[in-house]
Amino acid sequence: MTRSASEPESTRRFSNRVENYVRFRPGYPAALLDILENEIGLTAGFAVADIGSGTGISAELFLGRGCTVFGVEPNRGMRQAAEERLGSHERFHSIDGTAEDTTLPARSIDLVVAAQAFHWFDRDALRIELARIAREDATMLLLWNSRRTDSSPFLEEYEAMLHEYGTDYEAVNHRNLDPESLRTMFAGGAMQRRSLYNEQRMDLEGVRGRLLSSSYVPAEGEVGHEPMLAALTRIFDRHQVNGRVTFEYDTEMYFGRIRR
Repeated sequence: MTRSASEPESTRRFSNRVENYVRFRPGYPAALLDILENEIGLTAGFAVADIGSGTGISAELFLGRGCTVFGVEPNRGMRQAAEERLGSHERFHSIDGTAEDTTLPARSIDLVVAAQAFHWFDRDALRIELARIAREDATMLLLWNSRRTDSSPFLEEYEAMLHEYGTDYEAVNHRNLDPESLRTMFAGGAMQRRSLYNEQRMDLEGVRGRLLSSSYVPAEGEVGHEPMLAALTRIFDRHQVNGRVTFEYDTEMYFGRIRR
């Protein structure tokens, strides 16, 4: 299946960010797998639908636990990056699909994962699709690496820079989601929430790449790109220690049985 230029903007907006996304986006703490093992009985036998799987960061985590993972991703560049990253895993299956039309077989999935992606989905259409593909008692996990904005002077200045130079940072920020509104996705509104600490220590190249992996900042050739990078360099120089700064994250987990 080949998707055309009529794809929604939310699908296309990462097309020129793929290389930086692969190299500089954070992973997820392995401890979240232990939480899922204890709370939902996650085992190596699970069939996982990683919806909006991007370059395969979250899929790799579940493959490492022995799960079979269906990476559902509509953006061709990001999907190809995941295939390059994970193609050697016989339990990884790359799917050209969307959250609202995964193309997966009915009643085939034990765990649905949406990592850094749920805020892009059409929730009403997603509920219908999840009810179709989920097995009885299947679970959904919504996952975000939420960057801390005020836990260090570096992060405070980085956040201020995004507000100054970001193209639509405020509009697409996943923090706009009310966590309580997520309960409508889960059976009986029963949702568990966990938070884990995560971090990246990065040199200037990494910080630039991390910034440019974000869809809400001007890309090369766009207005504001060069002044933004100059501001980033000044911020880095003020706060680096031994040539590195630290991005701190709260890895936020929301999970529960899928509403049917």
